[in-house]
Amino acid sequence: EVQFVESGGGLVQAGGSLRLSCSASGFSFRTYDMAWYRRAPGQERKLVASIASSGVSTTYADSVKGRFTISRDNAKKMLYLQMNGLKPEDTAVYYCNRASAVKYLWGQGTQVTVSS
Repeated sequence: EVQFVESGGGLVQAGGSLRLSCSASGFSFRTYDMAWYRRAPGQERKLVASIASSGVSTTYADSVKGRFTISRDNAKKMLYLQMNGLKPEDTAVYYCNRASAVKYLWGQGTQVTVSS
C-alpha cells in the first residue's frame, strides 16, 4: 500500500524557516520524480517544487524560487522541503506525491501557518 506521511509543519513568523519531511512507502521511491504541493485555504492544490528521481534536477514555482529547496534521500525514501524567508502567502497544507499527472493517494499533509 502506497503511503505518504508529511511532517515538520507549524506556526512561524514571517521571515522564519521550516523544514518539511515526507516519508514514502509502498512503491519504488527511487524510480519516480517527486514533488511538493500545497493547498491554501479556498484554493486548489498547486505544485510548489519537484525533483528528478536521481535528485540532480529540480524545479520551483516562481512564488518560492530562491526561498525553498527540495531534496531527497532515496536510501531512506524521504523527500524534504527546506523553506526559508517564509511569507504569510505560504500558509497552506503541504503534501508530497509523484511529480506527474498520475499520482498516488494523497497523505494528510502538514499545516504551515505563517504569521505577519
